[in-house]
Amino acid sequence: MPELPEIETVKRIIGPQIRGLAIESISVRRPEVIAHPAADEFCRRLRGQTFDATTRRGKFLVIRLESGDKVIIHLRMTGCLLVTPADYPEEKHTHIVFRMDNGKALRFSDTRRFGRLWLLQKEEADTYSGMERLGKEPLSPDFTAEYLASKLGKRKKAVKECLMEQGAIAGIGNIYSDEILFAAGIYPARPANSLTGEEWERLAEVIPERLSFFIRKNEISPEEYLETKGRDYRNTPFLQVYGHEGEPCPTCKTSLCRMVIGGRSSTYCPSCQQGDKEFNESRKTKEQTV
Repeated sequence: MPELPEIETVKRIIGPQIRGLAIESISVRRPEVIAHPAADEFCRRLRGQTFDATTRRGKFLVIRLESGDKVIIHLRMTGCLLVTPADYPEEKHTHIVFRMDNGKALRFSDTRRFGRLWLLQKEEADTYSGMERLGKEPLSPDFTAEYLASKLGKRKKAVKECLMEQGAIAGIGNIYSDEILFAAGIYPARPANSLTGEEWERLAEVIPERLSFFIRKNEISPEEYLETKGRDYRNTPFLQVYGHEGEPCPTCKTSLCRMVIGGRSSTYCPSCQQGDKEFNESRKTKEQTV
């Protein structure tokens, strides 16, 4: 699933291309990808409106219209947005096409059809998308160690799982939680309530630094993005641990290990992330005293 850096990339590519353009017509091939309102009403309300600014909230894209209405989009696993010339070959799983007054089209495709779109009117409360339940943006100035400790510091769950809780931190998923914990030197299975104040401070620094790093590495031109059909802009060459089980750690050359935490794969370095040894010894001590 695309995470915060990928959605930020899509925002920066798509937003400038559609800003100020009016929607002349809309074709909906798969009505079920429109979660609110019904597809007919969605098209009726949007036809003739003009795109304004495009923003991001966690893993959600928000396309604002000059009227004050907004389209919220979640790409989920395989969703993709492309701005194309009218005669550009259409992707097989294209579900919605917005035709604009400059002759180009904004197309939404999704192989697995998990992605969703919501249209909210200017004063309409968002009780549909779940975006209002998101936690703090990790790139915001008030993303602090105090915030992290207050939201997660009493949790018994593994810190890896806690970093992926969208109600606490918006936008981090399986890939970047691995990268963040490696950079912070924290064992992914550590209970969040075992982290020290110093470790929360370290996470508060590492989280925005790593996400910003991957946003920079994701930079791609609109032409390249279209040429690769929005698929080849991700950070695979720059990932240090995710997906590298059995390979040498980029820091100490120890073989990277993999475990499953909360049903999700996690790759880590047993040497650089030595919390595993400390945590296990602490757990054994507690068990012996019971």
